[in-house]
Amino acid sequence: MFLERNPRFVSRLTRDTLAIILAGGRGGRLANLTDWRTKPAVPFGGKFRLIDFPLSNCINSGIRRVEVVTQYKAHSLIQHVQRGWGFLRGEFGEFIEVVPAQQRLDKPLWFAGTADAIHQNIDIIQAHAPSYVLVLAGDHVYKMDYGPMIAQHVASGADMTVGCVNMPRERARAFGVMTVDTDGRVLRFSEKPDSPEPVPGDADRALVSMGIYIFNRDYLFERLRADAENIDSSRDFGRDIIPAAIEQDRVMAHPFSDASSGQQPYWRDVGTLDAFFEANLELIGRSPELDLYDESWPIWTYQAQLPPAKFIHDGKGRGGVAVDSMVSGGDLIEGEVRHSLLFSQVYVRPGAYVEDAVILPDVEVGAGSRVRRCVIDEGCRIPPGTVIGEDADADCERFYVSQKGVVLVTAEMLGQEVAHVR
Repeated sequence: MFLERNPRFVSRLTRDTLAIILAGGRGGRLANLTDWRTKPAVPFGGKFRLIDFPLSNCINSGIRRVEVVTQYKAHSLIQHVQRGWGFLRGEFGEFIEVVPAQQRLDKPLWFAGTADAIHQNIDIIQAHAPSYVLVLAGDHVYKMDYGPMIAQHVASGADMTVGCVNMPRERARAFGVMTVDTDGRVLRFSEKPDSPEPVPGDADRALVSMGIYIFNRDYLFERLRADAENIDSSRDFGRDIIPAAIEQDRVMAHPFSDASSGQQPYWRDVGTLDAFFEANLELIGRSPELDLYDESWPIWTYQAQLPPAKFIHDGKGRGGVAVDSMVSGGDLIEGEVRHSLLFSQVYVRPGAYVEDAVILPDVEVGAGSRVRRCVIDEGCRIPPGTVIGEDADADCERFYVSQKGVVLVTAEMLGQEVAHVR
């Protein structure tokens, strides 16, 4: 009702909001996928990178002032943002800026945590003079209109609002878990608890922080400065900022739900190799939860100018085929691909068999090879006749194998040089 009575309210608020995307994380649980790139730069969904999802959400929500804060191995991320996200007009006050770690302020240190990453850049926020600051993680996959969350933040008189999702308690152990009252005010916050507190009325589910925070600008500065003076702080939003804010001020929860159905929309933290593998393969289903073909909420990205995918037959009844799969521009398929997702410029040579695989860009699967249940990193050249995913002991000797048996293959594991920074 509030939004219906104020049709222009959200657009005014989003114009007065500065988004800060925290994109400096190493993502160590993704194993060797982050050896040469920060986690938000990891490819996802055939043509995107993880950073494209929060950036697209900002643009689609009407937020056109965005700072991307980087640190760990950020070159490929910076390159991607420069190439694909330079279409905003500075003369209209629109921008997407990359803010690298610069050892600012009086301490010659890198960012000590998520809160410190923003504290060290307070002067940049001040220069843009927003009324509200939206803090986002750069490595989650979801589609969300931030406008209603900002509107709720203002209407509720909150100092801070936390975006949250409802999930099974077993999964909630890996996240920050919140307890709220009937009005949505956050009463308690536990970072990665062994026994997550359930939501009222459902003992099997918990309310989890999405890593999305909205602050009144001056209140954010107050919290960050107080945290910086606390020698016992770990400089983290989940461990330090949120608990202190709950104890002293008004912190509200914003449940992420579909406005029309009230259902829980798609949201994934692809923080492990298994989660990354499963989330990618979910996309090839007939009706996946994450609809990449939704024209009303497009996911924007940079993409190279490549020829269409091509399937080649040899005229003898054998040749390229892809069944129940997604392929991308520049792919050349002479072998057989089943239930797999192929990024751009993947070459599947004659007689090769690919099944249940996620293959990143610029990979060649050699003739007669068999690869199953694996993630193949960018730039790999799989030698002819190689077998991956059929002998667990052999895979463990050569490659990284996840808890669920997904095999990760990188160029270094194959004894090949990394051809370019990814």
